[in-house]
Amino acid sequence: MAEPFFTRILVPVDFSPCSEEAFRIALTLAKTFQAELLLLHVIDTSALAAFNRLGLLAVPSDAQNQKRRLRHHARLNTRRLLDSEPTKGVRITRCLAEGVPFVEIAKMARIEKVNLVVLGSYGGRSGSVDKMFFGSTAEKVVRTAGCPVLTVPLPPTPKR
Repeated sequence: MAEPFFTRILVPVDFSPCSEEAFRIALTLAKTFQAELLLLHVIDTSALAAFNRLGLLAVPSDAQNQKRRLRHHARLNTRRLLDSEPTKGVRITRCLAEGVPFVEIAKMARIEKVNLVVLGSYGGRSGSVDKMFFGSTAEKVVRTAGCPVLTVPLPPTPKR
């Protein structure tokens, strides 16, 4: 009998509607292939440091408390996702990392010997000048993950 095609699926989430759609798709794939799902949230420390330097979030002396709050927020949101009905019967491992999101995602894909990464992509609809010049996290993961990557756009909004 042939080996299952996907045995370990990584789904990075930032708790946006787009990443929650990717989580939904990843759950379906995990059930279909009886695969283990690794649910990853990355605290973007580079963006946090930039905001702190600009004085937009907190004074630098409060950085540790800020990270603690972000980890707590990530745990609460992860629990919300894992308590949903569609997760029943799927082996899910929660992971939390700090760093540059695309780097941490690619690193986890390699270290954990992931067969597939499923992540949300705004598909160029973000309208951000930063994304036009530097590329999105999804694009960078596609280039660096070392395994197949499925990008999931936001579902189209129904027209009235």
